[in-house]
Amino acid sequence: MSGPVSLEKQPPQEQPPQEPPQGSAPAGARAHRFWSARRLPAALVVAVVLGAVGVLLYDVVSVRTGRPAMSWRRNLAHELATRPLDDGWLITGAVAAVLLGLWLIALAVTPGLRKVLPMRRAVPDVRAGLDRRAAALVLRDRAMEVAGVQSVQVDVGRRVVRARAQSHFRDLDEVRTDVNCVLADGVRELGLSREPSLSVRVRRPVKR
Repeated sequence: MSGPVSLEKQPPQEQPPQEPPQGSAPAGARAHRFWSARRLPAALVVAVVLGAVGVLLYDVVSVRTGRPAMSWRRNLAHELATRPLDDGWLITGAVAAVLLGLWLIALAVTPGLRKVLPMRRAVPDVRAGLDRRAAALVLRDRAMEVAGVQSVQVDVGRRVVRARAQSHFRDLDEVRTDVNCVLADGVRELGLSREPSLSVRVRRPVKR
């Protein structure tokens, strides 16, 4: 007969650390807003600048060739040389130029595309956005499934989702609670990068 068999308990082997799948975005990665191309303001600025430079260059070349300067440039130089600094037209022109410059700076430093809400990034090289009207339509359909809701109007903003519902039966507090829970779940399922807060109002329909 063979001798007794000894059983030894093997120490658990350490598993190597698993690396995150390649291409996945780090947790908490924030998706920034989409930037607008602003084609119309850019085209207007380019057209005005090119037109003004072209006319001025033509006048300068004409003067260099011995022709007199255009009347508008002579009149402009005379007015600028003779009018005082506190003249109303000069102040109006300066204010208009400042406002135009501030408007162009605001267009340059702001993203635009307020109708597109950025979604959470699951892949670093992929960006997704959701149209605000589409998000409002989805949330409206979710709210219409609540018992007692007759009609709903949903406005989706970047920071707040406002819902105004009309209930023709059930207690208003109960309907408001159910609508708030349904919309809170709906907002989370939208997958937005920054979840907006909720503002829910429920009232009875106006009797005519």
